[in-house]
Amino acid sequence: MKIWIDADACPVLIREIVLRASKRLRIPVCLVADREMRTPETSLVTAVCVRQGFNEADDYIVRSVAAADLVITADIPLAAQIVRKGATGLDPRGDLYTDDNVGERLATRDLLQDLRSGGLTLGGPSQLGPAERKKFAAALDRWLTKRLRV
Repeated sequence: MKIWIDADACPVLIREIVLRASKRLRIPVCLVADREMRTPETSLVTAVCVRQGFNEADDYIVRSVAAADLVITADIPLAAQIVRKGATGLDPRGDLYTDDNVGERLATRDLLQDLRSGGLTLGGPSQLGPAERKKFAAALDRWLTKRLRV
């Protein structure tokens, strides 16, 4: 089992929650981004810097992820791809992407994108607050506990 972080847009506080869990439970984490990142001095955490370009980090994660892995991402198309490979996605707001919901989430995302491009809706998601961080930490803990029992 490994945790992958789509690190280009992952909030720092979410990354810190994952890194604390990694240290506590001895689970490897890989941060993937199109820029250099500092990582803690531990063999459990690696960072991969992909070339800059559209979906380069996503493509790397999709190629590398295994069925037992968890991917932290807010990118719904990436989540759909990793779920098809048997892995699980977790949004920084604490929502799991699964076979049961990722198709609906992708369709909703596409609809909202069409509405925004037509000028019918404005804005995006609200900022990540304490409630979302707490929900993320709880969802991560539940997922890890379930996987570590197997």
